[in-house]
Amino acid sequence: MMEHFIEKKIYYHDTDAGGVVYYANYLKHLEEGRFEFCLSKGVSMVEAAKKGAIFPVVHFEIDYKSPARYGDVIRVFTVIEKLGFSSIHFLQEIKKGELTLVKAKTVWACVNEALKPRAMPEEIKQALS
Repeated sequence: MMEHFIEKKIYYHDTDAGGVVYYANYLKHLEEGRFEFCLSKGVSMVEAAKKGAIFPVVHFEIDYKSPARYGDVIRVFTVIEKLGFSSIHFLQEIKKGELTLVKAKTVWACVNEALKPRAMPEEIKQALS
């Protein structure tokens, strides 16, 4: 399975009083990784939402392995584990060099404007396959 990654620098606003990345801020980096992964496949979540296919996070698991610190450069790796009828299951890792900092599993559900489940549009499923 092909991995996509983005590279990011850790800024002061990402960190806590100890100079390490505040645990909740990893969720922002992971979200950016998923968004950019989709864009790399030609899928804009902004355009999908305009057409009535919204993809909220409905499940999230995270393991914190090692901290990132102010000034570090990290890479957020993203792959799709599974495409369902109305869901996308992502596997992600955040690394600094070869060191794994975070492992995460995220599930997006496809819903309509009323936030009711709907089938994923076929063009999105094909682009992400």
